[in-house]
Amino acid sequence: MKPRILVADKLHGDAVKELKKFAEVDTDFEITPEDLVKNIHAYDGIVVRSRSKVTKDVIEAGKKLKVIARAGVGLDNVDVEAAKAKGIQVYNAPESLTISVAELAIALMLDISRKISYADRKMRHGSWEKKACVGMELYGKTLGLVGFGRIGREVAMRARAMGMRILASDPAITIEDVREFNAELVDLDELFKHSDVISLHIPANEKTKGFMNKERIAKMKKTAVLINTARGAVVDEKALIEALKTGAIKGAALDVYEKEPLEASELTSLDNVVLTPHIGSGTDDAQRTAGMIVAEKIRALYGA
Repeated sequence: MKPRILVADKLHGDAVKELKKFAEVDTDFEITPEDLVKNIHAYDGIVVRSRSKVTKDVIEAGKKLKVIARAGVGLDNVDVEAAKAKGIQVYNAPESLTISVAELAIALMLDISRKISYADRKMRHGSWEKKACVGMELYGKTLGLVGFGRIGREVAMRARAMGMRILASDPAITIEDVREFNAELVDLDELFKHSDVISLHIPANEKTKGFMNKERIAKMKKTAVLINTARGAVVDEKALIEALKTGAIKGAALDVYEKEPLEASELTSLDNVVLTPHIGSGTDDAQRTAGMIVAEKIRALYGA
C-alpha cells in the first residue's frame, strides 16, 4: 500500500510530482485549521511550508501519521515535542535556502550602500537627486559576519569576491573553519569596532533575543550599516530606529522583523533603511530545492 500524503501548503510542482511517484498525494493549499484537524486522520504524512500549523491537536487527531515535513528551514509551525511523543518523524530542509538568503544579504548590502532604493523612490516622484545619492563602495571595506554557519559562509565567499575583508564571530567555529574562506575569527567587540557592514546570521532563541540592542548598536561605526536576513527577534527595533534617526549608524537593510507582517512601524518613514517582506527564501530555486529535499526524505522513510 502506498502512503497517503497531504500537501497542506503550496509546494513546488516538481516536488509534488516526486511525491506522487511513491505516494498517494492530496493537495489542499487553503485547508483551514479546523478542517486539518478534522481530516488528518486519513493521512500517513503531511507536508507544510509556513501557512499551516501542525499543532498538538492536529497530531493527536492524526492517528495514522508517521511523518511531518516542512519544506523550509525552521519548525516553528510544528509541535515537535508532541510529534516525538507519538513517534512521528519530523523533517525539514535547512539547507534549501542557503544560496537565496546569502544572495539577498549581498543584494541588501549593495542597495543600502549605493542608496538604490532611495534613488528609485526619488526618481519615481520626479526628483533627480544625484548629490543625495552619493554612496559607499564595498570594495576594500570590512564585513562583519555575526554567525558563520551555512549562510554566513556563502555570504563570505561572495563578499570576498567583491574585495571585502571578512571578520567572523561565532562561538561554535574555529580558526580552521574560517581560514578556508579567507576570513578572520574575532570576538564581538573587535567585529563591531572594525566592520563597515555587519550582517546577522544567527538563530532566534532566548539567548539571541534582542541581540542587537542599544549597547551593541552603539559599538558600531557611525558610518556602518546593519543587514538582517536572519530573524527579526534578534534586533531590538526600537533601539535600531533611534540609531537610524540620530545618525548613530549610517543605515540598515532588513528582511525580517520582530512582528510580521510589519505594520505601523517608524521604519517605513526612514530614508536610511531598506525593507523587504521576508523574502530570503523567496526564489523558485529555493522553493524547488526545499520541496525536493523533503520529498526525498519521505521516500527514504518508506524505502520507496
